[in-house]
Amino acid sequence: MWIQTIICLLVFAVAGCLAIPLGKYLSRVYRDERSLLDFLKPLETRLYRFCHINEKAGMNWKQYLSAIFVVNTIWFVWAIFILLIQGKLFLNPAHNPSMEWSLALNSAISFLTSTNLQHYSGESGATYLSQMGVFMFLQFVSAATSLSAGIAVVRGLSMGTSSDLGNFYKDFVRSLFRILLPLSLIVAVLFVFNGIPMTFHGPDKIVGMSGDSVQVATGPAAAMIPIKELGSNGGGFFAANDAHPFENPNFFTFLIHCIIVLLLPMAFVFCVGEYLKSKRFGRMLFAIMTIGFLLVTIPIIVQETRRNPALSDIGILNMSGNMEGKEVRFGSFYSAFYSGVNMVVPAGTLVAAHDSYMPLGSVGMLVGMHIDAFFGGLGTGWINMFLYLIIAVFIATLMIGRTPELFGRKIELREIQVASLVSVGQMLVPTLFTALACFVYVHYPGGNASLQWLSNKGYHGFTTFLYEFVSSMAGNGSEFSGLGNNTVFWNLTTSVVMLCGRFLPIVGALAIAGSLRQKKPAPFSGGSLTVDSSTFGAFLFILIILLNALSFLPAFMLGPLAEHLSLH
Repeated sequence: MWIQTIICLLVFAVAGCLAIPLGKYLSRVYRDERSLLDFLKPLETRLYRFCHINEKAGMNWKQYLSAIFVVNTIWFVWAIFILLIQGKLFLNPAHNPSMEWSLALNSAISFLTSTNLQHYSGESGATYLSQMGVFMFLQFVSAATSLSAGIAVVRGLSMGTSSDLGNFYKDFVRSLFRILLPLSLIVAVLFVFNGIPMTFHGPDKIVGMSGDSVQVATGPAAAMIPIKELGSNGGGFFAANDAHPFENPNFFTFLIHCIIVLLLPMAFVFCVGEYLKSKRFGRMLFAIMTIGFLLVTIPIIVQETRRNPALSDIGILNMSGNMEGKEVRFGSFYSAFYSGVNMVVPAGTLVAAHDSYMPLGSVGMLVGMHIDAFFGGLGTGWINMFLYLIIAVFIATLMIGRTPELFGRKIELREIQVASLVSVGQMLVPTLFTALACFVYVHYPGGNASLQWLSNKGYHGFTTFLYEFVSSMAGNGSEFSGLGNNTVFWNLTTSVVMLCGRFLPIVGALAIAGSLRQKKPAPFSGGSLTVDSSTFGAFLFILIILLNALSFLPAFMLGPLAEHLSLH
């Protein structure tokens, strides 16, 4: 276990070391300073001219948000149109059918919101055209949108008194051309050389030793997999996700998966410090995010490497830990570590079935997803941390009798109201929909026999419902496989939750950033609160834990904690 621990720490260290120069590069890109890929400027300029976009025009928060909504609406219409008729289109060598309307709606919203909740099976539910022209495309543009929204919020704290938060189209194009596409290309080459398929041929037919003919799905997987990790997306080309040998052929590719999931969310934290010319602030954020990451991941590892008491009670010695639902190539330790990484960074990729994890392990998953600020999603993790910052600064200054300020800008009633409403909404939406699902499950004629939702009832069944909606709200997309979720009810309800989880924090954060941007910065004085100190960092971390514990502890008592006690 010590060797495994050292390897996981090295993975985290490598990601952190790569994130420091990448964070500086991000800052230079968004500050419009000289950077490595400046030779792409002519191509970007031609694209602006072709689309009749004035990339030099500044946008206030309302204009920035309107641009986000307009392009997202266009992408949504494109996605659902293709999914509804994919069975009749080209690049479909496996002859997969078109999607049912509620599944098409759910899948389009899922990838549009960077959630990548998959109620379909990758090999049989989507054609090559859908995989590349819809799902891979949406993973790129949704990640670029997240980066753009995140940097717009950073600008709200930077020096200046105008209402300008930048230009969305310029931020979006640079996020694509100068960050996501180059990194994805490098990773894709590594993946291809390690055995991940990149072909447009149909499924291969293999004759087994018994003479049976088996179809093995392939496809252009190497092009899609890098952006699912780099963009905090998580949608797998195959149903088994990273447990599939074509998505994750060996231990080297497993390590690459771990590093690139963490890379850009870490880099964005350093970018914040560089952009605001406060490296100490960036280091403070990185420190509390790292502590949060450890507090989420370590309990999952501890739970999964212990013996399952249900098996021990019947005399089965499970010395390798809880191996139920685990990929034997990676075992319980690496599977639990990978789960922790993909809970704090809501990519939601899997190398094991989360439905088979120990109950207290699922608590760590739920906490990591719900907080979504311990690194968090690409750009959106910073947005959630920004909302916590607003609340923390307000409460801290009330406690010490100072004026609430963040980087010289006063925080007033409007900012607190918006941050509080978003925070309450993020807690309320998944719990309300969980209650709705429980009500339907109990009162629907015939119950589970008719609905066929749960393979595991009782406490675990409640956790399954809660996990589905928390994952949808957090933009994570992972799920408990014991839930029969490809139904109209689950497709529609999770679609609503995913839209709330995506746009509620973005709208709130941009509104606050726009309001702060218009205020005249006050000079720092002895009465100002220092937000880059270790003391404030500790206060911020405790506030995040308390807010989320108070909101979700009752739900944990009804589900995973009750299940854990029942095992003992």
